[in-house]
Amino acid sequence: MHCDVYKFPKSPDWYVYIARPNYPDDTDEIRDWLGVLPSDIRAKLGLGQFVMHLDLAERTKLAQADIETVKARLAEQGYYVQAPPSDVLAQQALARAKALQDKKYD
Repeated sequence: MHCDVYKFPKSPDWYVYIARPNYPDDTDEIRDWLGVLPSDIRAKLGLGQFVMHLDLAERTKLAQADIETVKARLAEQGYYVQAPPSDVLAQQALARAKALQDKKYD
């Protein structure tokens, strides 16, 4: 099973895996591979940047996601969204709230 991984500068530490079931036969096509994402997820994450191509059949694990979960989501819906751990999300939310509060009183 092949997939592409994208990162999102607007949303640090978020990654999206996009299924590429016909790879390498589909490499000549110019396509919006992130088009499989629901519009609300796309709007939240912003513009994606390609990171790498993976052949999941040749791997037994991934750095921050369970490979079997990733494979299942890719087969079911064509994508998998890897969010940061909850403690990182909490820190990011606090930093945003503090920045907004500081900005309010400038």
